[in-house]
Amino acid sequence: MEVREIKLSEIVLSEFNTRKDLAAGAEDAGLDELANSIRDRGLLNPVTVMRRADGKFALIAGQRRFLACSKIGLQTIPAIIRDNLDDTDATIISLIENVHRADMNPIDKAKAYQKIYEKYGDYARVSNETGVTVQTVKKYLSLLKLTPSIQTMMTTTEGPSGITAMSRLAETFESADDQEEALREIGGFKQSIQVEILKRSEGDMDRLSDLKQEAMEGAFDVISCKEGLCPAMPDELKQEIKRIIKDSDSFSELIQKLKS
Repeated sequence: MEVREIKLSEIVLSEFNTRKDLAAGAEDAGLDELANSIRDRGLLNPVTVMRRADGKFALIAGQRRFLACSKIGLQTIPAIIRDNLDDTDATIISLIENVHRADMNPIDKAKAYQKIYEKYGDYARVSNETGVTVQTVKKYLSLLKLTPSIQTMMTTTEGPSGITAMSRLAETFESADDQEEALREIGGFKQSIQVEILKRSEGDMDRLSDLKQEAMEGAFDVISCKEGLCPAMPDELKQEIKRIIKDSDSFSELIQKLKS
């Protein structure tokens, strides 16, 4: 392994780069902002490349940095050059760099975990290689069972809830139609409530509407426990809150009644 400046023209975007969706997280720091930062302060972290047989370099990690440097017209870029890597090793390196980034497309992560799992056939090995728990690996792999229309939605900022709920959706309903219908039913609820509805449905589409109504009435709201203190809500208060929700004509009116 060596670190040196190489020409951007010698770098080829690699299929092993796990970050496919560059738009994910762009609302916080797009390529223009990154390019301006590099112009002002220089590139703080080198990209990672793998030497190819034709003398060029395959970009493994740092695609946004590479594109930002190209955008401002830089001719060279500092790079960590890795040799003797197979396809899975290259994927692992790319994933490790991106796996803890909240703005990485969850489907990109899932596909990377899948590629590593296909090589080792062992969840524990994938966990050891990437530094995430077995439970997390399985959760992401479940996303690949989602219908393509929902997977596409997860690549946008307007997409459905977090991976826990979507993983539960994938494990609860197999058919594309059921998944899409279930998502319409649970849409709008926070992730913990979505998970609870799906869990209680036990894969029965006919139960979703009733469960949705129960959720709207606050039946699945969970009181968080801290330091061993978990106060229970009195039944009278529960009934009063349900009555206020039922009688309120608007969200603002509901808030005012609850405050009073």
